Amino acid sequence: MTRIGITGGIGSGKSYICQLLKHRGIPVYHCDDEAKRLMTESPIIRKELSLLIGEEAYQGNQLNKPFIAHYLFASATHAKRVGDIVHPVVKQDFALWAAQQTAPIVAQECALLFETGFQDTVDYTIEVYAPYSLRLQRAVQRDNATPEQIKTRMAQQMDEEEKRQRADFCIFNDGREDLNEQIDLILKKLKQTKSEE
Repeated sequence: MTRIGITGGIGSGKSYICQLLKHRGIPVYHCDDEAKRLMTESPIIRKELSLLIGEEAYQGNQLNKPFIAHYLFASATHAKRVGDIVHPVVKQDFALWAAQQTAPIVAQECALLFETGFQDTVDYTIEVYAPYSLRLQRAVQRDNATPEQIKTRMAQQMDEEEKRQRADFCIFNDGREDLNEQIDLILKKLKQTKSEE
């Protein structure tokens, strides 16, 4: 089985690329969604988060999202501490999920793939790239947010050029190049590489 990691900046079109992969029969694990699920369901995360920021992190069986958000955005150090608790559990969950799949290729969508070390959980990485101005426009419309809010979130992510250099493949989602052709070319290369092993 080949595991690919899909990453890209806010508004780059990662989720859309993952939809196109699903249409090709490739199962996709969405790290953000699964992290949210695990923050509620995992006894390990629940215990560690409660120790880190207090019992107020949970209201009954539910995550106290406003309380967590306030803690996260108060400091970059806080976000790292929460990540240090959540990311290992998500990585383990991805490994278990991937082992249960029967498809020859599986994908993982992870916005912070390189920033969090998730590139070590996959065989190949794909950066979905779009110019800054286009990403900003898309994210403002999608999230119903101000440009300043989106710019703040963008500033917390790794530089797109650095991601492009670190990724094994790059999909250009700027409206000029056909996305399906780019995906099919990458999948063809992955299959060729697998057959040569």
